Amino acid sequence: MSRLIQSKLTISKYFNALGIPKSGRSRCFSTESNKIDEPLKVEEAETLNVPPPPADKLLVLGGSGFVGSHICKEAINRGLNVASISRSGKSSVEEPWSNNVQWHQGDLLSGDSWKEALSGVTSIVSCVGGFGSNNYMYKINGTANITAIRAAAEKGVKRFVYVSAADSGVINYLLQGYYDGKRAAETELLVRYPYGHVILRPGFIYGNRRVGNLELPLGVIGSPLEMVLQCAKPLSQVPLVGPLLTPPVNVTAVAKVAVRAAIDPVFPPGIVDVHGLLRYSQQK
Repeated sequence: MSRLIQSKLTISKYFNALGIPKSGRSRCFSTESNKIDEPLKVEEAETLNVPPPPADKLLVLGGSGFVGSHICKEAINRGLNVASISRSGKSSVEEPWSNNVQWHQGDLLSGDSWKEALSGVTSIVSCVGGFGSNNYMYKINGTANITAIRAAAEKGVKRFVYVSAADSGVINYLLQGYYDGKRAAETELLVRYPYGHVILRPGFIYGNRRVGNLELPLGVIGSPLEMVLQCAKPLSQVPLVGPLLTPPVNVTAVAKVAVRAAIDPVFPPGIVDVHGLLRYSQQK
């Protein structure tokens, strides 16, 4: 204690010798700048140019076909970045929306060049399918889609929507390759996309369909049947014959649900039958 008192006295004598008043002595022990009494200057922070998050890019497989072209149109109308892969390349539909689609020509069953179109894709809708011999139908409905599903999963595409087909009872046996291929693709989708898959199972899809230079108004038959057969839902459970009573569905309804399923993160994974398609298409 005595040493501390002597030290304070010595320091006090030192300040007296220098002529420093008591009011200014406390500032000599401060570690702060001598400009502490001046207004604080705040420099503006540098603005960082952070790029916006990437926009959703939808790839439609078979986008030049009847159902695919309507899906492309619906997606463009929603402001999405849309691309398509098909064997024919660009759609024959001459409408303004078609100019905003990135058209790619490629065959899912031949080579890997078509995989370049998967770059930057966040979701896929596949409308690939066709009729012919049983062997051909299995390849186009099954093998082609399985190839696309595997490539999309390897590329990290988040969601995959597959336009399949409803059971048609006795017709299943007449078109065995068609339905076997569809179900094989569905199985692959469940394995590769357990939480990011949506399988649409419409029956007969109607709408204005272009075949060459002709436009077939399928709605003349499909629309009345849809209204009648919606009331026959309980009969659809009858084995073999019941599936024949599945109501038709408008192609615009299929397109709306397909695009929504592809881009809506809360759309539940699973199978959507024709009644589900009608229900979802009426929601805003």
